[in-house]
Amino acid sequence: MDHSYRAAMNGGKNGSRGGRQRPGFSASYPQPEPDPLPQQAENANSRIFGFVDDLFFLAKIQETARKLNVKVEFCKSEKELSDHIKENGEEKPSLIIFDLNNANVKPLTLIPKLKSKLKKTSIIGFLSHVQGDLKQKAHEVGCDMVLPRSAFSQNLPQLLRRHGGPADELTN
Repeated sequence: MDHSYRAAMNGGKNGSRGGRQRPGFSASYPQPEPDPLPQQAENANSRIFGFVDDLFFLAKIQETARKLNVKVEFCKSEKELSDHIKENGEEKPSLIIFDLNNANVKPLTLIPKLKSKLKKTSIIGFLSHVQGDLKQKAHEVGCDMVLPRSAFSQNLPQLLRRHGGPADELTN
């Protein structure tokens, strides 16, 4: 019996099933990149601040912000953030990002202080997906959203775009 038709069906692989995938399934689902915001002036105030000491995520946030024309500033202490807010005058931050594993700033003690001062500012934290207790504690102290690192990375462009625009655009 001639089984040469199998080679034609498998792309000439003589029956091997190596790289075949089920029809309709893709190896990955790429997220479309959001459109960049209009270019901001060099002296524009930052509306997004981060307490991130993980160099991988620091670089990821900076690169994503650069692509979207969003200004993000990173702080190492509460005093540094307060100084930036004073420089900005009346304009309060729109978003503060916390690496909840950042031991230098003690996020679980700093978040309630910031939440009481900056009532309209969103606070987002990210952590390892296995840190369920830390996630619960972060919600309890006032974190608006707590995401696993993978979800934070995946949603970063949308988060930066939403909070990085001028203040008058955000009130709509």
